[in-house]
Amino acid sequence: MLWKRKGFFLIKMCTNQPPWALYIHWPFCLSKCPYCDFNSHVHNTIPVDRFKTAFLTELETQQNRLKRNTPLQSIFFGGGTPSLMPPQLVADLIQKAKQHFYTTDSLEITLEANPTSFEKEKFQAFKEAGVNRLSLGVQSFNDQDLAFLGRGHNAREAEAALEACAALFPRFSFDLMYGLANQTTKDWQRQLQKAAVFQPTHLSCYQLTFEQGTAFYTRFQRGDLKYPNEIKAIAFDTKTESFLAEKGLRRYETSNYAAPGFESEHNLAYWKTHPTLGIGPGSHGRPMLYTKPYAEQMLRAPFTWLEAVEKQGHGLQKSSMLSQEERLQEWFLMGLRLREGLATEDALRITGQPFTAWHKGPLKERLETLSQQDFLCVDPKKMRIHTTKKGALRLNGILSFLFAA
Repeated sequence: MLWKRKGFFLIKMCTNQPPWALYIHWPFCLSKCPYCDFNSHVHNTIPVDRFKTAFLTELETQQNRLKRNTPLQSIFFGGGTPSLMPPQLVADLIQKAKQHFYTTDSLEITLEANPTSFEKEKFQAFKEAGVNRLSLGVQSFNDQDLAFLGRGHNAREAEAALEACAALFPRFSFDLMYGLANQTTKDWQRQLQKAAVFQPTHLSCYQLTFEQGTAFYTRFQRGDLKYPNEIKAIAFDTKTESFLAEKGLRRYETSNYAAPGFESEHNLAYWKTHPTLGIGPGSHGRPMLYTKPYAEQMLRAPFTWLEAVEKQGHGLQKSSMLSQEERLQEWFLMGLRLREGLATEDALRITGQPFTAWHKGPLKERLETLSQQDFLCVDPKKMRIHTTKKGALRLNGILSFLFAA
């Protein structure tokens, strides 16, 4: 059955797909961090009621468009700073998703938050709204580092927010950043030791990067900021993995560590190339439409998106069907980030062809080369491809080599 509404063709979806994930993007922040290249904006006044109506409208449009019988495995409120959202809007979006999509009791609902005192006071309200997992942008327990990163909280506020978070949410995570200006591996170890005090079950540890379009990128171009050399970068990474392993947190993805059973369901949906749907300004999605994989993006500018939703019920800017080759590259790009790597049996579901159809010519030769150089492990018995310890530190180079023209 095929029908049309608000400019979209709608179709009842097949049921042979894995669970899928919903991402909701709140684009506003109190200030712009100098390293941030996300779609975040600072505005003095925000017409909250108009945005609330627009978010609910776009979600309804997508619900009518995406008739799925497979379960929704996670909802993720990202940003921007989604903890600036009215808790009632969060509750309304969760309720609408549960009403119209097939969900289970294990549905993971994550909301990103900053550890400011103002946002901490809303944690209880977000729990009552239906959020069952909080992700805190701590970044550092050092006031000097937090000032360098342009964060709006201090170390004491970070600690207080973590204590409040742990008391309310059995599942929570927080971010830490290394490779900061003049930071040593001993400095970083002290950060990890401080993190361990809060007995996290999930931790994300990232190296600071200088992304184009950010204030830090300008300073990097001038030579004011530098990346750690390779030896130091490897030392940071090695220290992180070994220290957290002692605390029961296993690296399950390039930058993410978790106790068994506490991995992020939402992030796993991306890394395992499950279907995803994006709501809100600048959000991205990889939905299955007409049994085919699509790449989609909503309008990026918040008020442009808002006006589009008010006019036509959605803010979709781009929707295009992905080729088999594009899906193959995305599968490797995302799957090799996982410690367990790729399951070759998934090739048929993801690309439309079995792995044997791809494992030939240049790709086969390059996989063999990377295996011989101890960057990849191609295990035919377990039907898996994953990076070695050596390869995990050079993932970007591996991916560039695999799909070079």
